[in-house]
Amino acid sequence: MDVNSQEPGIDETAGGFALSQTVILWGIAALVVAIIMCTFNNSAMVLRAGFFAKFFAVILGTVLGLGGALLGDALRKFARPDSVYTSGGFFQLIWIKVFWICGPQVIGLSIGVVLGCSLVLR
Repeated sequence: MDVNSQEPGIDETAGGFALSQTVILWGIAALVVAIIMCTFNNSAMVLRAGFFAKFFAVILGTVLGLGGALLGDALRKFARPDSVYTSGGFFQLIWIKVFWICGPQVIGLSIGVVLGCSLVLR
């Protein structure tokens, strides 16, 4: 076996591994949020639904949440500013940096999970 050979599908130099890791992490986050959304929601829409309806709501919420997070990541890469000027001080600067690290992804994930769960449970 060649020492320099890599596993198929993993190309760390081209960013393939980072993309796969990003997809896995946002997929796990979408699954957790979808489960929480269907478990701790006390609305009539969720309370009257059966097990299989909630199961399919979690599945669709996970898929749409992952899609929303990846769309938010693409938007973040496109619209992230090169420099930030603020008059709010140090903590305002930290808040802006944290938002541009994960803000659009979290917004897209939330919208996707809510939309997926509500489409099944309505």
